[in-house]
Amino acid sequence: MTDQAFAQADPEWVELISLAREWFQGPVGQLMLREEEKLLETELARFFGGYLVHYGPGAEAPPHAKQVHRNVRLGAPLPGVEIVCEEQAWPLAEHAADVVVLQHGLDFSLSPHGLLRQAASAVRPGGHLLIVGINPWSSWGMRHLFSKGALRKARCIPPSRVGDWLNLLGFALEKRRFGCYRPPLASPAWQQRLTGWERVAGGWQMSGGGVYLLIARKMVVGLRPLQPARREPMGKLLPLPLAKVNRDPANRDHHPGR
Repeated sequence: MTDQAFAQADPEWVELISLAREWFQGPVGQLMLREEEKLLETELARFFGGYLVHYGPGAEAPPHAKQVHRNVRLGAPLPGVEIVCEEQAWPLAEHAADVVVLQHGLDFSLSPHGLLRQAASAVRPGGHLLIVGINPWSSWGMRHLFSKGALRKARCIPPSRVGDWLNLLGFALEKRRFGCYRPPLASPAWQQRLTGWERVAGGWQMSGGGVYLLIARKMVVGLRPLQPARREPMGKLLPLPLAKVNRDPANRDHHPGR
């Protein structure tokens, strides 16, 4: 897809994603991404299959699942994104991916429910959905309340609420992990001094980490795993014609931080 074909994208959404990307490129955002990378690399190492789809505002290449044949980035028309689409109009076939990763996608979204439905639909039966979000019950969540920049716009949805949404969409939560226990300090010296606390708190998996990682598996009625689906040809994950979404403000989720 070209930028011209995407010219009618919601400017408010594109601005939100651009602001978030800029924040993640700063020293505090980089600290958060580095700690998330450790969590994601550990968990993604056990997954295998044909396709992994990643959605999120970060500029850096996301962690890869080494046993998944193809890793694809999807989202706003920004550098590094391979399939351009709006958050509520993913141009993917249903059950197209073995793994979908929403890395701060819900945090920086106009409609978290709509985005989560798109991600859930893209996961194949028995596949996994991984969600990384800012923990509101942490020092990072407190900074969000007083920030005047892009972090102020983050939704910081509690992991328990996201877990409830996943349950309604037919997913079973397999694991919940926390990371980034150091407070959001821009000083590299202070970040270095607190690396010991990061290691200790991470080992204990205390619930006060700045970010959480939820790993959920797509289930069937009765919360029984579906039998593995017949493997489709590798050419299955192809962009469909660009879909548009209804931008009626009444259909958007309420944004508590704005």
